[in-house]
Amino acid sequence: MSRRNTLLAAAVVALSSLAGAALAADVTPLKASDVYGVWRNPKGSVHIEIKPCETRTCGYVVWANPDARADVKKKKNEDLVGMQLLRDFSASDPNEWKGRVYVPDLDMTFSGQMRLLDRASLRAKGCFLVLCKTQVWTRIDTASASTGRAL
Repeated sequence: MSRRNTLLAAAVVALSSLAGAALAADVTPLKASDVYGVWRNPKGSVHIEIKPCETRTCGYVVWANPDARADVKKKKNEDLVGMQLLRDFSASDPNEWKGRVYVPDLDMTFSGQMRLLDRASLRAKGCFLVLCKTQVWTRIDTASASTGRAL
């Protein structure tokens, strides 16, 4: 075998090993606790910390941009930061939870569902009767939420 073929064979083996490791990392099963952390809505205007609350799961606003805060302040005369938006969520299927979602702009609570797509993506859905809205939220660094900085 020539030196070139030997190097090519070694490269193929190395790439195969890397690809196998990457695939193995992707198929690692998600745990229910993987939903805990700070998540950003699609517009980047609100960050919610999802955490255990007694026997259920809940979510509180830990950061919001000035426009989102002003909208809620105008309608409810309360600060959006600190509000509990996700209430009484419990596991309904693997990587899926159901509960109630409070929408401060409307001052209404809707049925809600969230599904962990992977460790970095969460599909959130809120419904009132037959009208539903779905968004994909993105995990962010929890350290940034405690400092109040947006990512």
